[in-house]
Amino acid sequence: MMLIKVKLFATFRKNRFKEKDMELAEGASVEWVIDFLKIPRKELGVVFINGLSASPESVLKDGDTLSIFPMVGGG
Repeated sequence: MMLIKVKLFATFRKNRFKEKDMELAEGASVEWVIDFLKIPRKELGVVFINGLSASPESVLKDGDTLSIFPMVGGG
């Protein structure tokens, strides 16, 4: 098992949380966390692991901080 910190931003915090420590199985991916939190993929904006840009396929490691941002609207 590994422990990661998940930070959600903007609309993703609604009915969820701002920051949470999660215990995951070794080799869990960003995609797994997104699906577990029921975040719609079409709303996904950018993802960072330890402050560096990452993709949904990125594999997490013990101690990582995962930040998940929704798409930015505007116009």
